[in-house]
Amino acid sequence: MTAEHVPPPEHPAPDAESELTEEATRLRLAVGRLHRRIRIDGGDSLPPLQLSALSTIALHGPLRLSELAKREAVTAPTMSRVLGALDDQGLVVRTPDPQDARGVLITLSDAGRVRLDEIRTHRTALVARRLQRLDAEQRAAIRAALPAIEALLEDE
Repeated sequence: MTAEHVPPPEHPAPDAESELTEEATRLRLAVGRLHRRIRIDGGDSLPPLQLSALSTIALHGPLRLSELAKREAVTAPTMSRVLGALDDQGLVVRTPDPQDARGVLITLSDAGRVRLDEIRTHRTALVARRLQRLDAEQRAAIRAALPAIEALLEDE
């Protein structure tokens, strides 16, 4: 055994740990600020939770209120209010659940699908304009980093 202690492989060395923390901080701030900038510049008329619920319904629907609330990590009463607002705007459709007459399934209405597509298209255009401000090397770096960033979204 040597006098120098080597930390076990599962624990990064202090320098590596501080570097990882700095990278995590920079990524968190950059992603958060970019998201906020897109939301502000987009001038969306839908609050974030309503937009998120529409996206979740589009991806996973039809859904029961309880399942949608769970996916959005909110309480059923909160989701009920969100769905009420979306329903008032004609963006969702509620239909009886064929498996349970007491339940209701939520799907996007045609207007909801159009609205979601418009918001997505507008937000993508906003990001594209920001990307145009970068030089070719910076865009290439982002393109190369996309698979790693997408991997961060995978659950453990």
